[in-house]
Amino acid sequence: MVESTAPRSQNGFLRKDYAYLFERFFYHLESVSADEMGLIAFDELDKTKSKILLEQMGEYFLHTQTGYQRSARIVPEPFFVHSDLTTAVQLADLVAYCASWAIRLNPMTKPAREELRPLANLAFGLRFVGTRFDEGDNREWPVYGMFYLDDLRPRSERTG
Repeated sequence: MVESTAPRSQNGFLRKDYAYLFERFFYHLESVSADEMGLIAFDELDKTKSKILLEQMGEYFLHTQTGYQRSARIVPEPFFVHSDLTTAVQLADLVAYCASWAIRLNPMTKPAREELRPLANLAFGLRFVGTRFDEGDNREWPVYGMFYLDDLRPRSERTG
């Protein structure tokens, strides 16, 4: 879940929400089975933006260590579909709409639309919840498929 005023990268890097999406998708695939693979489908809105996203994903999956590792389970080139022609993408759009207007995670302060809360709660119940072991502190930590971001820039841009 992204704040509408969240700063975006000015250097053409993959947005942080996409990196988190690929991370959580990778964790989900790992939790399903040892050989599960995943495909990515995006709603194509504008060809120029789609081409930019393709380039950013290529950079991420081919030229970063983390992205390269995740490409073992996620096919690094997405399918672009038109939601007006693809029922499953229309459904995903509706779920995202309800979630963005009615789910409020801890740091979120904007008011929710109460009439959408029952549908949003159904979507929230479907979110990925997993765990990851951190060798640094020798503990297992929860990983949630729904989270809040108020800044979409990579760490290098946020810290200067």
